[in-house]
Amino acid sequence: MLVQSTPLNQAAVIEMEPIKDSRGFFARGFCKKTLAEHGVFFDVVQTNVAFNHQAGTLRGMHFQVPPFCEEKIVSCYQGAIYDVIIDLNRDSGTFGKWFGLTLSAENRLALYVPKGFAHGYQTLTENTSIHYMVSEYYTPSHESGVRWNDPAFEIEWPHVGDLIISQKDKQWKDFDLSTDGVILSEGEGHGS
Repeated sequence: MLVQSTPLNQAAVIEMEPIKDSRGFFARGFCKKTLAEHGVFFDVVQTNVAFNHQAGTLRGMHFQVPPFCEEKIVSCYQGAIYDVIIDLNRDSGTFGKWFGLTLSAENRLALYVPKGFAHGYQTLTENTSIHYMVSEYYTPSHESGVRWNDPAFEIEWPHVGDLIISQKDKQWKDFDLSTDGVILSEGEGHGS
């Protein structure tokens, strides 16, 4: 598997390297050793699957606050999504910046989301299946988010018609770049 950097501090794109034959292919989707060689020290404690019936479903932008910040590796195994992350780490050189890319069953890419990043996606096709590996257990008391269309970030989402968004995701408060953000304590950052 290949690990490539993104414009955002510590985030990475993971690409499978399929070994093909007449039956199909075999590829590593996760390798702790390869990730560590690229400075990503990721311990999986939980995996989750999300299925979406309709194109235009938007989920996000979610994160957990300290001490339950989580890293994620997100893949799309059926259909296609536009996956977006925002660096909310106040001490980061890319604080307040976003990055997005298409993850699909065809391109077999995955996105590594560091601690202190908000994450969300918009489905580009019907019947999408997304797989998450996470480094922290879901902790509802420490769940937070920013709105998908918050003017602080100006995310450029693809246009696919009417969006389907939960009430919870519509109601996140405006983010203030001068005062808001995640402060990771010692040992909570990348590579912990």
